[in-house]
Amino acid sequence: MLDPDTSAVQRIIGLQYNADTLSRTLAPKSLKESGDRSEALRLTGPAVETIKIEAEIDATDQMEAGDAQTAQLGIHPQLAVLEMLVHPSTAHLNSNNSLARSGVLEIIPMQTPLTLFIWSANRIMPVRVTDFSITEEAFDPALNPIRANVSLCLRALSEDDLGFDNKGGSLFMSYLQQKERFAGRNVAGTFANLGIGGV
Repeated sequence: MLDPDTSAVQRIIGLQYNADTLSRTLAPKSLKESGDRSEALRLTGPAVETIKIEAEIDATDQMEAGDAQTAQLGIHPQLAVLEMLVHPSTAHLNSNNSLARSGVLEIIPMQTPLTLFIWSANRIMPVRVTDFSITEEAFDPALNPIRANVSLCLRALSEDDLGFDNKGGSLFMSYLQQKERFAGRNVAGTFANLGIGGV
């Protein structure tokens, strides 16, 4: 997570295990179907990329090692740090409440840190969490969760969302340039591969 104004790193959240699957959906940004032939091949911006990831959090190793925090709290801290991706801080809420009580209106909603999704050195992109669910599967005698599955749905934020001068917009452009480099390394097919002589 980066500070939205200074780009200073505020927190790094590492998943306990690599996810088994990661699904991505890309929705092209194009003009609505208008029947206008001159618009048929036009894109209005980068595709909207949605990422879905399932993560497992398990306290077994920490419990076997005798970790005092895990014995007292289970995996509450690991779940809470992920949940804070979708909550404003209590400091912001209290500040807004104080301003409202003093007659000052909030004009702009609270700004959250910029969340980056890093899936290897080849995939670093700014994202917004759009859906988040937790299934707690096992508990200790004090009912602290000790095993859970977390499902995250993320929407990549492009320069359309953040602007070119924003750190997040710059990171998205680097992500898109990486895709272009990968595409350039793909071995091109031939008409013969398709069983035709040409078009």
